[in-house]
Amino acid sequence: MSVYTLIEQDELEAFLQNYNVGTLTDFHGITAGIENTNYFVTTSNGRYVLTIFEQLSADELPYFLDLMAFLAEHEVPSAHPVADRNGHYLRQLKDKPAALVDRLNGAGVEQPNVAQCRALGAALGRLHAVGHQFTGRRENVRGPHWWHETAKALHGHLSSSERDLLDSELAFQDSHRHDELPTGVIHADLFRDNALFVGDELTGIIDFYYACNDVLIYDLAVTVNDWCSNGDGSLDAKRLAAMLGSYTSQRPLNDAEKSAWPVMLRAAALRFWLSRLLDKHFPKEGELTHIKDPEAFRRILQLRIEDVGSIHDCL
Repeated sequence: MSVYTLIEQDELEAFLQNYNVGTLTDFHGITAGIENTNYFVTTSNGRYVLTIFEQLSADELPYFLDLMAFLAEHEVPSAHPVADRNGHYLRQLKDKPAALVDRLNGAGVEQPNVAQCRALGAALGRLHAVGHQFTGRRENVRGPHWWHETAKALHGHLSSSERDLLDSELAFQDSHRHDELPTGVIHADLFRDNALFVGDELTGIIDFYYACNDVLIYDLAVTVNDWCSNGDGSLDAKRLAAMLGSYTSQRPLNDAEKSAWPVMLRAAALRFWLSRLLDKHFPKEGELTHIKDPEAFRRILQLRIEDVGSIHDCL
């Protein structure tokens, strides 16, 4: 959610005339995140988030916007896109695809507690349980093929120890494919800054622009690695138990998923270590940007490799 595309007040006012949202009273850029340009927009009718898409094409975006609407209408706390006067969620602003979405109350959390992990686990379980009813389909653009292509691009920029860990983990993941695992719609990026809370109440899951169809337990692993990890990367037992317990109350895990759990935690750590390395060594140009430290996910990956026994026991 960085600001790559600057807009002026008159440009935004002209854009908003396509919607039944009243008149503009305030707007400002959002600096958290790294993929799209985002602005908080306040009008006489309410509060919204404007997203200008920097990488996704207009052809790709209906999947995400339709999914957000579907989930908001199926008891998954999430922001509903705002339709324009012609009933469309997607428009253009400064020659780029753009969408207006309801702004939810709340904020991301920096240090999640047990109650917040419990609430998020239940919402993620609900998302996975109802997602099979959503008819859209999209492949995971940051799956194994992307891992290998990104690793090739990064190799010359890494230390010998980083290269050794990366090559070893890619080989491990290649030898542990899980085609039998349940699949469906996943968020694929459910980090602490992509869920909003007021106190311990989850008010919404946001930023669905990595959503896709993939292994459900992989999505749980992505979420656990961020929400249930301590500062040193180790898993916090109480937060982990709360998240897994509430998730499985919505969608129980089968034996194959339980067996694959340690591999999925490693896969999730690998994916985000790679993306952060990519952002570090090949940064995008932007007016306001925020690049996250890849070292945090290197530590998480190393610990998930070392802690196989305790990871199995948590299920």
